[in-house]
Amino acid sequence: MTIKEAIDIASKKLTQSVINPRKEAMLLLGFFLNKDSIFLHVNDTLQIDDVEGFFELVEKRANYTPLEYITKRVSFYSREFKIEEGVLIPRPETEILVEKTAEIIKQTNAKYIAEIGTGSGIISIMLAILCKDIKIVATDINEKALILAKKNAKLHKVDDRIEFLQTNLIDNIKKPQILVSNPPYISKNELLEKHVLNEPHNALFGGENGDELLKKISLIYKDNDEILSLICEMGYDQKNSMSDFFEKENIENYSFYKDLSGFDRGFIIKRRDFE
Repeated sequence: MTIKEAIDIASKKLTQSVINPRKEAMLLLGFFLNKDSIFLHVNDTLQIDDVEGFFELVEKRANYTPLEYITKRVSFYSREFKIEEGVLIPRPETEILVEKTAEIIKQTNAKYIAEIGTGSGIISIMLAILCKDIKIVATDINEKALILAKKNAKLHKVDDRIEFLQTNLIDNIKKPQILVSNPPYISKNELLEKHVLNEPHNALFGGENGDELLKKISLIYKDNDEILSLICEMGYDQKNSMSDFFEKENIENYSFYKDLSGFDRGFIIKRRDFE
């Protein structure tokens, strides 16, 4: 079977499960052959030796396995990271969380940062790349995620500045100057796309309303004066509930930020105004 024939058949198999079946068919074949899209276009009459192996990947994608789990890689901040099943796939909007946190690190000249729920490690790793003088403790309850995060940190040569620790929230660690988190924040009754449901549920769902963990992390900030600022990603519909919570708990100097689509996507709390 030629490259063109394989892509045509794969595209039809993917029609019901992905938005752009031909593009994903090419991505899967490029991954399978370890070739780029230009090679596939120029050599579309080339015969594929192990076409059955390719269609095994197509079948997985047709059954809503995320593409990133099949290729075992994900792009974030224009860099490539390793990803595995059982670990949350990073989203583009989380790049804004990294940018906001890096700005505050530089404004405060902070040297010691903690991240709650590090997952694949991408937030802490990018902060270590962007802010050269910081040390980070990144926590998670998922041992598999921590193993992967360590691999990613080593891949990007920042493993000497990040300590990955299996613990709940920031239990058993020194309180940081800056606290950052992209915790689970989806409500348990929210309907999600089928491929998203193949990601780890404990990294997606934050409780009955979805904002329970966000509130718990905010109270950690409130109760520890050493923490100068908290930066969290949140759900697009949680601004009102978090505002009410901050007012009720007398948490001051908070603000919200939007993602590139104009949705509310996170909040920042500061102990005081920074220059």
